[in-house]
Amino acid sequence: MQEATKKLCEALQRTSEYQDYIRCKAEIDQDSGIQALVKEYKRLQMGVQMRMLAGQGMDDDDGRRFQQLSALLFADQRTSGYLLAEMRLQQMMAGIFEKITRAAG
Repeated sequence: MQEATKKLCEALQRTSEYQDYIRCKAEIDQDSGIQALVKEYKRLQMGVQMRMLAGQGMDDDDGRRFQQLSALLFADQRTSGYLLAEMRLQQMMAGIFEKITRAAG
């Protein structure tokens, strides 16, 4: 099982989704200001998602801040590229997890 896991990890690292993510992340990691904005965006995004899952409305201040930050980050080619690459990687991983879960019954 460990050998299969190792091979899966190596295969994942060779995918275009992973390579794009690593390339974009390296670019983002060079700027601490952008890193801080992305971290805040992810914090707000998680809060919004958790409130929605709990059936609660979005907090006005956090909602407004999330929308403003989203507009700012997606207007910049570096940050939008990073966030989109991260989403594509997450989608790929979700597909893999779904197949493993189905195989496990």
